[in-house]
Amino acid sequence: MYPPKKHQDDNCNHMIEVIKTYPLATVISIKDNQPLITHLPLIYEDQKLIGHIDIYNPQAKLLRNNNDVTVLFAGPECYISPSIYSTTQLPTWNYIKVHLKGKVKAIECKATLKQYLITMTEFLEAPDHKYILEPNNPRLDKNLDYIEMFEIVITDWEGKFKLSQDKKPKDTVAARDELTRSNQLSIKQFLNKVF
Repeated sequence: MYPPKKHQDDNCNHMIEVIKTYPLATVISIKDNQPLITHLPLIYEDQKLIGHIDIYNPQAKLLRNNNDVTVLFAGPECYISPSIYSTTQLPTWNYIKVHLKGKVKAIECKATLKQYLITMTEFLEAPDHKYILEPNNPRLDKNLDYIEMFEIVITDWEGKFKLSQDKKPKDTVAARDELTRSNQLSIKQFLNKVF
């Protein structure tokens, strides 16, 4: 039995929010039974994902002609210790992931590519918009010949939201707080190690 329509809409809205908040996607194509994988920021628009890729990337040739593509988006994740719960539990890992499948086609128009790059910059600069990519930027025009734009029509959606939903409400809140705390702390610790 399928969930009620409202529940389906809520799930879809949650997945769209993951895409908008964490737009760096893992894009997977298959050639000769081997995966080609690239990490690219994608913009969600009207049941489609819009992106661009360097023409010298081997995957660029596969991001066209209605080829199949799989796209993964990753939200926050962390280990959840039983110590945060008010009841006896086992250790677990909470995470948010979105898996999409679709058909990809190239967008050949340079004017559309240029406008998309401006729009993508606006989206990624939000909400402060400290930088504006101007249409007359000479570096922008020089690079258009080295970038291919594509759109992915989404055919399948799958959201994986493992957030201790099966626990008591108090423990679910504790798990959410731990996800926030752990992500803030682990990012800082990780960056201190690698930079």
